[in-house]
Amino acid sequence: METPEAVRRAESLTDLIAAQAAGAEIDRRVSQEVVDAVCEAELFELAVPTSLGGHGLGLDALAETTRTMARACPATAWTVSFLMLHAWLLSKLSSEGVEEVFDGTAAPLAAAPLAPTGSAAPADGGFVVNGRWEWATGSAHSDWLVAHAIEEGPELATRFVVMPMEDVTVEDVWFTAGMRATGSNTVVVQDCFVPAHRTIGSADLLDSTASVEGDGLTGIPVISALALVAAAPALGGAERAAQEYRNRLAERVLAYTLGDKAVEQPAAQMRLAAVEDIVATAGARWRHATRALTDGVPTMDDRVDARRNKQFALVQAPSSKRVQLGLNLADTPDDPRISEAKGMCSHRVDLTALDEVDDAVRSWISAAYEGAG
Repeated sequence: METPEAVRRAESLTDLIAAQAAGAEIDRRVSQEVVDAVCEAELFELAVPTSLGGHGLGLDALAETTRTMARACPATAWTVSFLMLHAWLLSKLSSEGVEEVFDGTAAPLAAAPLAPTGSAAPADGGFVVNGRWEWATGSAHSDWLVAHAIEEGPELATRFVVMPMEDVTVEDVWFTAGMRATGSNTVVVQDCFVPAHRTIGSADLLDSTASVEGDGLTGIPVISALALVAAAPALGGAERAAQEYRNRLAERVLAYTLGDKAVEQPAAQMRLAAVEDIVATAGARWRHATRALTDGVPTMDDRVDARRNKQFALVQAPSSKRVQLGLNLADTPDDPRISEAKGMCSHRVDLTALDEVDDAVRSWISAAYEGAG
């Protein structure tokens, strides 16, 4: 499987995910039907190294499949992406640990709260683990728990420990206003013995220094990968919201009019353009960061290029009759319509009609664009 096929498979699931989304929020867990469909599509093993039976795909595939599913349900995409990531984390165990955890499957499902809120006391052949970890996303669907614990000893160190879910107590606390389907409950472990082969030092896991044959994410730090993948549900959800707004504008008839449509109003058009611009800019920056991380540590040229891609204009609609154009300009033009501003832009222009976007305004936009490099 390559990245385009992974994205196509994610896209094929969106109708089912969308249909199950409301019920998943009520039940506070992704529906089993969706989990089974993701499993059948072989997406849980997307990032698992090929040497362990997975597809060994990289960060781009992981991020884009998550973004695609998020257009149907951000909470489901969040949960599935974490389960995909956590299967990759398990591939970093020792050969004995991998043999046990991957026995009979290419995609072991695991919850993995990263905060070190537990303890691991050395014992003969392993560690005795105690602790309480919040935000265990996907715990309802997991066979394993990957927990981060402080290792008791003369020197401060932390360690990840892997335990079967039957040794774990799940506290049903995830009563939230949104993202309820992630089922990110709290998990508790008391006096659980974990053999050494099911543990790994935190640096070895988080820095991704160990190389596994067929690992498309080799060398990418876990926290960096997590940050970009965790942003994908928000981006995909925003893209869907923008599309729904566009659809609503096309259908809405303004109250107290003789059939005037919202989409025909200049202010509505500019508001839509502003929304779509913000979402598109976020997507471009996110893809740029994903590519940069995939290619390695950003160089100085990469950083300069990112700086050149900075925002040069911002369109906002403070009211239904006025649009505010923000610009970043080096100097203030001699025109009463433009004034200095504070915040994200250096200058602003208030517009109430499309014909006010004249040659002068267009020249200011061009100057801001050129000034951004």
